[in-house]
Amino acid sequence: MSLQMVSAVSNSSLLQPGFSLLNFDGHVLFFGQKGWPKRSCPTGVFILDIKQNELKMKPAFFSKDSCYLPPLRYPALCTLRSNTKSDEYQYIIHGGKTPNNDLSDKIYFISLVSKSSKKITFQCIEKDLGGDVPEARYGHTINVVHSRGKSMSVIFGGRSYTPLAQRTTEKWNSVVDCLPSVFLIDFEFGCCTSYMLPELQDGLSFHVSIARDDTIYILGGHSLQNNTRCPNLYKLKVDLPLGSPAVTCTILPGGISVSSAIVTQISDTEFVLVGGYHSDNQKRLVCNTIVLEDNKIEIVERESPEWTPDIKHCRIWFGCDMGKGSVLLGIPGANKQLISDANYFYILRCKGEEEDKEEELTTQICSQTSSEDPGDSTPFEDSEEFCFSAEASSFDIDDTDTYNEDDEEDESETGYWITCCANCNIDINSWVPFYSTELNKPAMILCSSGTGHWVHAQCMDLSETMLLRLSEANVKYFCNKHVDLNKGLQTPPKVVRLKKQPMKPLRKKKTMKLATSTKKSFLRRLFE
Repeated sequence: MSLQMVSAVSNSSLLQPGFSLLNFDGHVLFFGQKGWPKRSCPTGVFILDIKQNELKMKPAFFSKDSCYLPPLRYPALCTLRSNTKSDEYQYIIHGGKTPNNDLSDKIYFISLVSKSSKKITFQCIEKDLGGDVPEARYGHTINVVHSRGKSMSVIFGGRSYTPLAQRTTEKWNSVVDCLPSVFLIDFEFGCCTSYMLPELQDGLSFHVSIARDDTIYILGGHSLQNNTRCPNLYKLKVDLPLGSPAVTCTILPGGISVSSAIVTQISDTEFVLVGGYHSDNQKRLVCNTIVLEDNKIEIVERESPEWTPDIKHCRIWFGCDMGKGSVLLGIPGANKQLISDANYFYILRCKGEEEDKEEELTTQICSQTSSEDPGDSTPFEDSEEFCFSAEASSFDIDDTDTYNEDDEEDESETGYWITCCANCNIDINSWVPFYSTELNKPAMILCSSGTGHWVHAQCMDLSETMLLRLSEANVKYFCNKHVDLNKGLQTPPKVVRLKKQPMKPLRKKKTMKLATSTKKSFLRRLFE
């Protein structure tokens, strides 16, 4: 086993605990950044390029009929194939945390729809489910089993927030273990069925699950209720006859008390278990080999790599399976005082040197790993691990089109995330779409006062109907601050004066003569 450091080029701050990787024909998607996406990549999904031990990113493109995929952290994901021998597959993503720390109960399908030398297009579809739909959660696992020519997905474990009826002011956002239910999901009909098995008594999260045909092996995990790392090894067997499915569970000996472990496959029947935690304050530096043969599982200890001092002394570590016997490990940058990057990464190769030379490095990730960033939980609480599924290989990506975070505009002062008024409450870390036309940034409108400035439509209390009307009409808009001032400075409308026609002189003489004759006749009558 060999260990090699990997350099992140100007974008290591995006590689935070909780992200996921998805592999499509050697092209790796980076998914689940912390915080809402910025304008350089509005989808929040990047193509990850690992070339010459350097990490680079390029924004990914989605088809027009794709739904919006929020940047979910710590979701469960796996690949779905039409059958075990099919080369075409898509990814299933379930649950996870949004940038607002809300939990998602939605399920998405991501697939590759077109690929050329310059552009790769993906499609994301949200699937509606019925029946016993799993509650919103994170830190769980999802696997696909095949039995009697049928396929179903299995969801198990995870954590969710305390139910509203049980919340208190002091522990409003506390999390609890989800019930130890096993969910079978039939995507052909969109129905879910839950099973309570007597062998599964406590909820688990951030465990390892390995699926093979109709069997799933569940190893390790952490229980919040008992604050323990279960040493049991569970074997779930799913039978899919013509009628109702049958699910059975067996507790096997030889389990390991560990959470946040990473599993990578080195052959058709062999896997390597790396990393994780023995307890809240003790990392697990021992490695194991897992062998699956003849419907049996065997776990034996194997030689560990020569860990660097940075890895040995760091308080937190996280990582993911890179496929074909390789693992990507990350440690916080705070442990390396001479370098200012956020996190630093290593590639652990579990195969022999000769096997590594025969094939290029690729990544295939599929287990719960890592711990939450220190800002969201205690440093040793491995309850915030995340799930990966992807492959990374050397691909032809134009370096001039690579994402560079240094080129990203500071949107805290300019752009969409400005403080538009005294009552502005739009924040990049807590904003959620308000109008139906919004996707990943707030709607804005230009105030025509002075040289003009932009304001958030939501802060101006604009209805969606009025916002659409203003966007379509060619009229000037003034914000709440300048609308009265604009009325006071408006020029009064010009009043058109009527032009008086002068009276004719002849008519004036006749009028005067008539008045004089009338006066004389009156005086004559008076004196008579």
